[in-house]
Amino acid sequence: MKKKMAIIIAGIIVVLGVIFGISAMNGGKKGETIKKDTFTVGLEGTYAPFSYHDQNGKLTGYEVEMARDIAKEMGMKVNFVQAKWDSLIAGLNANRYDAVINNIGIRPDREKNYKMSQAYLYPRAALIKRSDDTSINNINDIKGKVMAQTLTSNYGQTAKDHGAEIKGISGIVDAMNLITTNRADGTLNDLGAFKAWQKSNPDAPVTSIDVSKEIQSTPAGVLMNKKSDKLQKDVNKALDKLKKDGTLKDLSLKYFDTDLSKK
Repeated sequence: MKKKMAIIIAGIIVVLGVIFGISAMNGGKKGETIKKDTFTVGLEGTYAPFSYHDQNGKLTGYEVEMARDIAKEMGMKVNFVQAKWDSLIAGLNANRYDAVINNIGIRPDREKNYKMSQAYLYPRAALIKRSDDTSINNINDIKGKVMAQTLTSNYGQTAKDHGAEIKGISGIVDAMNLITTNRADGTLNDLGAFKAWQKSNPDAPVTSIDVSKEIQSTPAGVLMNKKSDKLQKDVNKALDKLKKDGTLKDLSLKYFDTDLSKK
């Protein structure tokens, strides 16, 4: 009886080994995407001109088109998953997508905990305020002011470092609502994102100050899980191609009216 039981247990162990072995082959390789042949990308979808919905409800924008081009170069389909800024990285940690493409700054702390691609965008920083507010004229004037910022962003940290009081928001639309209704004094954000918002709100009593010389904007890269070695190489290879053939420059000119694909 004991011998039969030992044989049964041994058989179970073999079967489990085969199952887990196949599982490892199909889903355990470093850099492999969550779904085979599909590049799943997390982004906001409400952050024009990076990712947003046009008048017909279609998801579009600079990073949407770029992600499609990257997937094409890798021989994959692309799938987009939308989330608010402050939950995007948590979604990556939870394996909801393979990468986050959402104007993510390449920082040492992120490179320590994640894989990041080479830079594909060199954004310009803007200090946005109400047009009639004469108390804010440069970055040093935000000390003691209420700044509407996403809590985990580079701009939010910069505002905090300059002594501002931070009011948390989920994106630039929320920030602009707070500023125009006098519930915040201003915001630090991407100049291109502000120009896109201003184009849709031409009568809004707000203006921007270019502070790119005072604030060296962090270049943006594709954020991936720490174990995504192969995916990182594939994404970088695709970005190399898109830089060389002028695709990134053309997309930048289309959405920002200037070439932000290089320093």
